[in-house]
Amino acid sequence: MKVLRITEPGGPEVLALEERPEPEPGPGEVRVRVRASALNRADLLQIRGFYPAPPDVPPDVPGLEYAGEVVAVGPRTRRLKVGDRVMGLVGGGAWAESLITHEREPLPMPEGLDFADAAALPEAYLTAYDALVLQGDMRPGETVLIHAVASGVGSAAALLCKASGVRVVGTGRNAAKLARASEWGVARTVLCASSPPKFADAVKAETGGRGADLCLDLVGGDYLPETLDAVAPRGRVMLVGLVAGNSTELNLGTVLVKRLRVTGTVLRSRPLEEKIALSQSAERHLLPLFRSGALRPVVDAVVPMAEIRQALERMAKNDSVGKLVVRWE
Repeated sequence: MKVLRITEPGGPEVLALEERPEPEPGPGEVRVRVRASALNRADLLQIRGFYPAPPDVPPDVPGLEYAGEVVAVGPRTRRLKVGDRVMGLVGGGAWAESLITHEREPLPMPEGLDFADAAALPEAYLTAYDALVLQGDMRPGETVLIHAVASGVGSAAALLCKASGVRVVGTGRNAAKLARASEWGVARTVLCASSPPKFADAVKAETGGRGADLCLDLVGGDYLPETLDAVAPRGRVMLVGLVAGNSTELNLGTVLVKRLRVTGTVLRSRPLEEKIALSQSAERHLLPLFRSGALRPVVDAVVPMAEIRQALERMAKNDSVGKLVVRWE
């Protein structure tokens, strides 16, 4: 099988195609023929040498999500069979023609979606669902502040909020990309052109002075102090990304007086049992929304694997809206 491997730390130019033996599934595992994958900022960090892969996946093959079909099953595998069309998350190794995963981790592909669309779903929607619903206790009628609302996770989160009866205020640094946000049901957008960013007044104006009940922070850095000002008393902040930096200065008095809850979360390094639990919950609660059309993939572009370097450069420049998908031809 072909894999796209990291030859040394660097930019997209360090990726190279290589032939490797097909992996064999063990007990309770399946081998999936990967038809399409998608790009994530974690992949860029791994290529640059800043985000090592977990010990149970190939250390030099990036890729966190996939869509394809089961082509082999290991002993004592009961849930999936050869020919099943699946999509899912892995700790790495999805930029390969085949991968191994536990049979309880993949999700069935929604009917009517092709592999490219399905590959755009797992990371964005599972991240948003886990952070907003399972950990953030999102409720109908609330207002959610989403930073980087035009990103892959941001757009998925906005659609999930819309399907859940939740009002969204979204931020971003690109006016043209923010103009797309109304397609996902975003009530108001705030352009964050200054440094540090200013959006708290706009959020309060949109909520009658109260502030947002919940924030999905995909940015971190100097967005966090302003976020604490923008959320309501007893508000919840889910910190998922750090593209604006991993440090900032906070007024902890704001946290105390407003009785705020700030939670950090990642998916990649979780134990297998937690990943399975997330997949099972998503299968029960998200798949019906995909089937009904309430949730859908937001795809910026689909390119062949041979053009992945250009796609990575596009993502690094923040030019994409939604997900960038790569497919094996």
